[in-house]
Amino acid sequence: MSLFNLSGKTAVIIGGTTGIGHALSLGLADAGADVIASSRRGDEVNKTAAEIEAKGRRTLRLTSDVKDRASLVSLREGVLEFFGKVDILINCAGTTKRGPTLTFAEDDWNHILETNLTGTLRGCQVFGEAMLAKGYGRIVNIASLSTFVALNEVAAYAASKAAVGSLTKSLAVEWSKHGVLVNAIAPGVFRTALNTELLDSTPRGKEFLTRTPMGRFGKTEELMGAAIYLCSDAASFVAGEIITVDGGFLASGVNQ
Repeated sequence: MSLFNLSGKTAVIIGGTTGIGHALSLGLADAGADVIASSRRGDEVNKTAAEIEAKGRRTLRLTSDVKDRASLVSLREGVLEFFGKVDILINCAGTTKRGPTLTFAEDDWNHILETNLTGTLRGCQVFGEAMLAKGYGRIVNIASLSTFVALNEVAAYAASKAAVGSLTKSLAVEWSKHGVLVNAIAPGVFRTALNTELLDSTPRGKEFLTRTPMGRFGKTEELMGAAIYLCSDAASFVAGEIITVDGGFLASGVNQ
């Protein structure tokens, strides 16, 4: 199990205080890492930091916004000042909005791509600089089912996540030889506070369930294993991969 032990590692999780990011923050802490879970809201940062400290790990209470490069630089410098290094970065911040592509507002399109794609790029650039200087790093981006298949009326989100998959591979090609391994996780349909009503009470939710061969939605803690693996020495020869954790969704053809 030492292959999966993250003791002594310092991990930054951007968007790490809610949903999938929150689960990964606690999962990496359980695996032994000191974890800095950052997001825009100070109250959520404080709450998650207290949970990390309750597990006996060190953390910092630092906010950030992926649309503001200066805030990411400030986050990096705060972590480097206190811990002296950044070993792991997980980019979890994201947003979406549903609407017909024909009439989808360009401002909404730009906001989604700015957050999901350019925000991920900013995180990789800002923290990748420190990792490349050290010659070691693990970066995990969050892709999506829509990295691979289209979902009705979320073209901006799908375009952003398809591009995150491509960015992950590009950075792996550029940075792997320098000791910085870049991979991604593509979650299937996971129940969170934001989507419970959609999953339980709409035809779209029913279709998601039908398309998932395991016959249920994921629990956010079920993403911990893939994240710990990609951040650990067990994945020392893994680069440019997109690991799908989807209950069989992408394998699905006819399920009944």
